Amino acid sequence: MRGEEVVEEKVMDISLKELSRQLEEFAKARDWEKYHSPRNLLLAMVGEVGELSEIFQWKGEVEKGLPNWEESEKEHLGEELSDVLLYLIRLADVCGIDLGDAASKKIVKNAIKYPLPKKLFE
Repeated sequence: MRGEEVVEEKVMDISLKELSRQLEEFAKARDWEKYHSPRNLLLAMVGEVGELSEIFQWKGEVEKGLPNWEESEKEHLGEELSDVLLYLIRLADVCGIDLGDAASKKIVKNAIKYPLPKKLFE
């Protein structure tokens, strides 16, 4: 393509179900399903959490939005967060858990367990 830029389309609002479908196709195409036991996926995810932790290990507290971080650091963070998310989605799928439904139910349970504080001066 002469004179044309290749523009990477930014995917917004992709569903957990769509990510799960893509991950399943990815694993099937590479014949990796035999390795995707719950235990193996969990251990792989824990390894990725370790890599995510390393990014913050010596930074101390950081401000929301990471205003003092280089773009390359933010990109690396995004990659590690994605690794954790993708393993979590795949683990839930292999275990037969609808992660979106489970998370929604957990939010409701947390709202009951931790109700809004009563106003001090009603």
